Amino acid sequence: MKIYKYLHSCLVFELEGYKLLFDPGNFTFAEELIKPTVFADVQGIVITHIHPDHFYPENIKKILAINNVPIYTNAEVGKALEKEGIKSTVWKDGLHYIGPFNLQAITVVHEPILDSPLPLMTGFIINDKILHPVDSMEDALLAYQKIELLILVSMAPFANEVRIADFADKIHPQQILPVHDGYAKDFFIEQRYNNYDKHFKKQGTVFHKIYKPGDSITI
Repeated sequence: MKIYKYLHSCLVFELEGYKLLFDPGNFTFAEELIKPTVFADVQGIVITHIHPDHFYPENIKKILAINNVPIYTNAEVGKALEKEGIKSTVWKDGLHYIGPFNLQAITVVHEPILDSPLPLMTGFIINDKILHPVDSMEDALLAYQKIELLILVSMAPFANEVRIADFADKIHPQQILPVHDGYAKDFFIEQRYNNYDKHFKKQGTVFHKIYKPGDSITI
């Protein structure tokens, strides 16, 4: 499986020629580094929750204008999409199959945000190899210790490096793919990712220091 990163928390998972796009939020086409045509060959879009850095209707419309693919999401995002005139398939918790992917949807608790209600958020276990907890670091996720790959928030208004590293240490994955870094300039990301890399090497965990649009890893 190949995983491409397209700014912040926007990811494309590719397996056997099938591509799934996750969370093309408001950073995805920022500064015109990425064009909607990049996603012309995806077979589906998954939206995890309603926050604009993950769900941005204008960007979804741009993609659908090029590639009218199905959208999979939860009830809260589904209602917001309906108001925009966009159809979606609403998923409840459980196992869902799309092409060669099996996605176990799990409701996860978003980390607290200043003066903001918490959204309904859906995390995923992808093909029994990847834990994508989105913006959650709740203790319930410790059930997935030693998973092959953890997709990990690396910086956020709701967390610091100590909190983030402690959560990842408890999960103790084989590898980490950092996300949620659209807030920072390249020089700052490089500095912080070098710091994370040193920390996780001590735990025997591979930390992939990728952040450029279109960078990828293979697992």
